[in-house]
Amino acid sequence: MKRLKNFYFIVLLISCFEAHATELPPIKIGVSSPVTGGSYSMGIGLRNGIRIAADEINAAGGVLGRKIQLVERDDQANPDLGLKQAEDLVKNEKVIAVVGYSNTGVILKCGHLYQEAKIPLMLGGAVGTKLTKIYQDQAENYFFRTAPRDEVQSIMIVREALEKRGFKKVALLTDTTPYGVLGREDLLQALNKYQMVPVSDEKFKVGDTDMMPQLSKAKAAGAECILVYGIGPELAHIAIDMKKLGWNNALIGCQNLAQSSFIEKSGKDGVGACMPQSFIQAGNSKKRKWFIETYMENFNPSQRRMESAMSSAQGYDSLKILAAGIEQAGSTDGSKIVNALENLNATIDGIITTYSRPYSHTDHEAVEEEATVMGMVRQGRVVYAYREDAVRANAQ
Repeated sequence: MKRLKNFYFIVLLISCFEAHATELPPIKIGVSSPVTGGSYSMGIGLRNGIRIAADEINAAGGVLGRKIQLVERDDQANPDLGLKQAEDLVKNEKVIAVVGYSNTGVILKCGHLYQEAKIPLMLGGAVGTKLTKIYQDQAENYFFRTAPRDEVQSIMIVREALEKRGFKKVALLTDTTPYGVLGREDLLQALNKYQMVPVSDEKFKVGDTDMMPQLSKAKAAGAECILVYGIGPELAHIAIDMKKLGWNNALIGCQNLAQSSFIEKSGKDGVGACMPQSFIQAGNSKKRKWFIETYMENFNPSQRRMESAMSSAQGYDSLKILAAGIEQAGSTDGSKIVNALENLNATIDGIITTYSRPYSHTDHEAVEEEATVMGMVRQGRVVYAYREDAVRANAQ
């Protein structure tokens, strides 16, 4: 009997050892987003979308038979902090890829670390046009994006003002961050295609709360609407001061006008603000309905309003595309993942759209104008600005 017990004990030990031996280590993927600070709405939305994708992937067995482990950081939209965190992700955490980032300025400060370390970077939020082109002349470009870049957004903003609204005189009001500076350049290029020069071209700094001086100059110059580019809550102060000057439904600008921070701070003065969006919180497909319901169940946002719906969708889609690239590469080697992403065979059922060959060797942008719509603030929500956009979104 004693020998039999010893036999069973040995069998149990062998079974436990084999189970442990076959348990593969997780795939570590870095996540950086500003969940505090001026861009917190975008950062929270981005992170939460990535989390939903990771849970879904892991529930289905992971990637290459391994679970995804997210290594999250809050960069606070601070370039210096973002640089330190990127160094930690590369050197200490040894992540094999990174998903996230909401701010162009942070990427311009730390992005070189990923390129040098051959770590694929999936940009789910930062939309500075130049970002995916910085290393395009190198043999391998490790920057990919799943968001409508500023070049696309600026064209849509200018078309909204000039063609759809018929404004003849427009003013620019942009912040002094790298995001605002580069966005202004794209707006000027878009206006130039219409042979138009803004009647006023003013700037503001992060933290400014009084926009009356800039807006008064614009009004005195005869501006009929304001085109804005900025990263934070300052946008709400623009809306508030515009209403004091009698401007109604004349605020058109960057994606950040859809943030919950803008909607809450601007209140009734923000109604009518219009902006490009890759995704609007509307359950107009089975996939989108599932995504929204999952988001509500897991994160319970205030007013049942996603902090930044487009950031959430972009984060989700970014990780899903990356996972498909790793699976196709059959490896966590950065160079092999880049090659797989540029030649992706799988079709990805995303939230923004369905992706088929989203990237190539010369094009690392997955979201173009055809997958982007105009949103508008109404009753504490961002809704489709035009019925035809809603119809088009339903068909995607």
